Amino acid sequence: MLERQTSFLFNRIRKLATAGLLGVAALAAPASHAQEPVDTKAPPPDFVQTVANNALEAVKKNQAVKSGNIESIKQVVNEYVLPYVNFEKTTRLAAGRHWRQATPQQQKALVEAFKGTLIRTYAGAFNKVDQVSAFTMLPFRGDANADDVVVGSTLNQRNGPPVRIDYRLEKTPQGWKIYDLNVEGIWLIQNYRNQFSQQITQNGVDGLIKALNGGNK
Repeated sequence: MLERQTSFLFNRIRKLATAGLLGVAALAAPASHAQEPVDTKAPPPDFVQTVANNALEAVKKNQAVKSGNIESIKQVVNEYVLPYVNFEKTTRLAAGRHWRQATPQQQKALVEAFKGTLIRTYAGAFNKVDQVSAFTMLPFRGDANADDVVVGSTLNQRNGPPVRIDYRLEKTPQGWKIYDLNVEGIWLIQNYRNQFSQQITQNGVDGLIKALNGGNK
């Protein structure tokens, strides 16, 4: 099962509450939570800071999320994370050349299956979040006028050292979108590419979708 093959990566980022990136990381906060408006055309570090803060605050305020409830996690991911992520691009790059072999229906199913895998894999990380957990953006070394940039950050926490997290962003007509995540030197897309390729080569696109969805059983 693919989720077992991600155990090494999970151990490296289990204290990352939002990942979920990508990510990975990602939950319905109470309706009273005041979300900071996200400006998708702000400087890249400001954009990432706002998205990360909103997701982290939502986790802090929702006990169901912190306890690993999958449906609650899905809700916050859908509300606070996915609007600012090009997850189709994430999945397409992870699938590589095999993406073109898939029908539109298979592509859609693969995106949903991959998203479900990431949520299940990282659900246990949310119980590590406490009121001290906070993101700090690192000095931006890129060109804000570029179409593709990397924003660095650290996740500070009470019971452990800071975790280094980098976000890869693309500029779209609607503003910045996150599409890849690097936790302690491991890029999400790169980590999954070989696994996807092996599954598709052996069992086809439907085989990969089935393997990803196998975590529901």
